[in-house]
Order: sequence, then C-alpha cells, then structure tokens
Amino acid sequence: MSDKKNLVQKLESVNEYEREAIPKSKLKSWKSFVGTYAGEHTAGTEFVLGPLFVAHGASAIDLVSGLLIGNILAVLSWAYFTGKAATKTRHTLYFQLEKIAGSRFTMIYNLVNAVAFCFLAGAMITVAATAVGIPFDLAMPALDDTLPTSLGFVLTVFVVGAITTVIAMFGFNQVVKFANIAAPWMIMIFVAAAVAVLPRLGINSISDFWPVAQETIWSGVPLEGKTKFTFWHIMFFAWFCNMAMHIGMADMSILRYAKKWTAGFATSTGVFLGHYVAWLASGILYSLFLLESDGSLVFAPGPIAYEAVGIAGAICVIIAGWTTANPTLYRAGLAIQSINPNWKTWKVTLFVGLITTIAACFPALMMQLLDFVALYGLVLMPVGAVIFIDIFLLPKMGMRSNFAELTNRNFNPAVGITWLITLVFCLGLNLFVGVEIFFLGLPGWFVAVIIYIASSKIIQKNTPLPDIKNTSSKREVPVS
Repeated sequence: MSDKKNLVQKLESVNEYEREAIPKSKLKSWKSFVGTYAGEHTAGTEFVLGPLFVAHGASAIDLVSGLLIGNILAVLSWAYFTGKAATKTRHTLYFQLEKIAGSRFTMIYNLVNAVAFCFLAGAMITVAATAVGIPFDLAMPALDDTLPTSLGFVLTVFVVGAITTVIAMFGFNQVVKFANIAAPWMIMIFVAAAVAVLPRLGINSISDFWPVAQETIWSGVPLEGKTKFTFWHIMFFAWFCNMAMHIGMADMSILRYAKKWTAGFATSTGVFLGHYVAWLASGILYSLFLLESDGSLVFAPGPIAYEAVGIAGAICVIIAGWTTANPTLYRAGLAIQSINPNWKTWKVTLFVGLITTIAACFPALMMQLLDFVALYGLVLMPVGAVIFIDIFLLPKMGMRSNFAELTNRNFNPAVGITWLITLVFCLGLNLFVGVEIFFLGLPGWFVAVIIYIASSKIIQKNTPLPDIKNTSSKREVPVS
C-alpha cells in the first residue's frame, strides 16, 4: 500500500508547467534535445516509412536527393519557426493557442490534435508489437490488412502499450532519459543491419552499391497497387512528414525548455540519422525481404529486421517503437489536459495510453502511415501559421497579439475562419485540381497567413481593445 501511495505521490509531483512559462531553472541545453530528437526520429516510423518508399517505386537518385533537400528544409522549419516561437513565449502550443484563439476553439483543436497523436503513437506500438511477437510465432499483418490478425497479437499490443504509457506518465524528464539511452544504440543497429545484409543483395564492394541500389533496392518500379513516387513526392514528404511538429508548432511543447531558439537545429540529429540514414537502411532490409520471400505481402518491421540481423534487429524495432510512442503520448496527454487544467497530466496520459493501445490493435494505422502523417500535418498546419504570425508579424503591422486573452473571449473568429477556409482550399486543390496530399501544405500555409492577417485586421478594427500599458504585465518572455 505504501509503495502505491509513493508512486501516486511521485506522479502527482510531476509539474509540466502546462499553463505558465517554463522557469529559468528548468531550461535545458541543446544537448538534451539531441538525444530526444535522435531517439524520436530514429524510431519505429523509420521501419515503416523506409520500406514504403521501396513499395512506391522510388528510384535511388530521387530518394537520395529528395531526402537531402527535404530534411534540410525540415530542420530550418524547426529552428526558425518552432524554436523561435517556443523560446519567445515559453508556453505549450495549447496554452499559447488559447491566448490567441480562445478556449472554445482550443478545445476543438486539442481534441483533433490528441486523436492524431494517439493514432501516430498507436502505429508505433504496432511496430514494436511485431517484434515482441516473434518468439510466439504470431500471425503478422500484411500490406492490405486493416483488422487485428490474432488474439495473441492484440495481447502483445496491450503489453507494449502499457510499458509505453507508464514511461510517458512520468513526464518530459523521463522521456528525455529514455531517448538519450536508446538513441545511440538504435542508430548503430540501423546502420549495422543494412551493412550486414549487403552481400546477400550482391554488394561485395563500394563500387557495387550504386548499380545494385538502382537495379534492385530502389528500382523505380512500384509494387502492384501502389502509386509511383518521384523526387517531388520524396522531398515534400521529408519536409512535411513532421509538419505538425514544426510548421504546425506542436513542438513548442518540447522546445519551450530550450535555453536558446537554436536548439531547434538539434532536430538535425533526428532527421538526418532517422529520416535519411534509417530510411535508407530500412529500405535495404525490406528490399532483401522482398527478394528472399519472393515478393511476400507480409509487412511487419519486427520479422523483417529479425530475418536480416537476428535478435538485435528485433530488439531495435521494439525500442524504436517506444522512443516514438513515448514523446507522442506525452504530447497527446498535454493536449487533453489543457482542455481542463484541473485534470492531472499523468491521469490524462494513462487514459490516452489506453485509447492509443486499442487503436494500435488495428494494423491499418501502420500500413497507411505515409498518408496519415501527411494528412495529420495538413490539418494542424493552419494553426501553426496563425501562431507564428500572431507572435511575430501582427505587432509589426499595428495589430495586437493574443486577441482572445486581451478581449476575454472564448473564441477568436479570425482563427476559426483561417482554419476552415485553408482546409477547404486544400481539399479543393486535391479534389478538383488533382494535387496529391503530400504537396498541399506549402500553398495551404500561405493561404492561412493571408486569411489570418486579413481577418484579424477586420476584426480588431471593429473591436475595442485595452491600452497596451494596461496589458504590459501579460507580455511574453523575451527571446533567449
């Protein structure tokens, strides 16, 4: 009983500063974020996304060049958008959005955000479960599976989900510790696994690699039923696969702990090791699996890694799934908790973990991960544009930031109008012009900026606002 009481007390003592600026004593150096991002982005998604490029017939030259340019753009977005906004306000995305958009809009947004985070974390729990199930010879999901494949697989998912949830419940510090321990080892396994299987693909020297890469690994021929990916698909996907986190501003919740905005560049450890090296490595493993299984439709990262390098590969898949699911569950818990500040974050995270684990039982989340992360980022992108413009541009244009807080309103029409029109515009481009989902984020962001500035100007012009001197106590924390 005393142990249970001590555990609850420890959980109750976790303070994540959900509705206040991070105190200076809690700020962290860029080194903390190197491990966090390396662990999160050299993770379970890499065992899914790398093979999907193979399935979609990406050519070797398109993949190498597209990932390089796309990942550079992603790092710049994290630093110059998210890093600067996070260190200026020191607030979570959710608390900052409440100041701008009002509690009513924020509640709707947070629910959408939390559901998306749950699905993403659920896909990663599924990834880890495919490795845990290897000793039990569980039936693994195939590319076209949507429902659970067996009772044993469901039970395995629940075990993995429980462990992931417990780690996330203890807050950001535990997430950081877990990632810092796991990240270096996982990166080594990714690289070692890919190198170890090269001879089985017919690569026995450095000079053999590029010809085999072009002809066998990334041949440019999609699997049956899959669309063909070009350089542009790959570049925009590499840039926007984490759009929700950088341009969408979700990582304000993480980077608010940074001493300086330049900590945003620490994401380069994640995207270049994870979204470059690891995607290439997992693509190599999947190509070997297709070659040796005569084109099997089974799509389970655990067995694919195990067939390549044995037990180390399977363990890497498990840890990789956790290191993505942990911070994602943490973000989901913050999103839900912000709806009612009286709820304890650890209790919310426990509830979110249960929902996520149930979702993880359905392999469709993993199989459709490319489309899901693109859609997820697109839905949250307009709000990121609103936050960035509200913090940095509106004051320079003679308008006021934090409109909902200033006017004591629970809904800022400018934000609602921006979100709705931007998403309708993107939907129209997709349905009537045929623009694929991977490309919609860029024009959508500029549309969101124009609409928010125009609607804010009209609304603020017709709304009495308090004098600036009367609101000076509410000014934000300056940039570090």
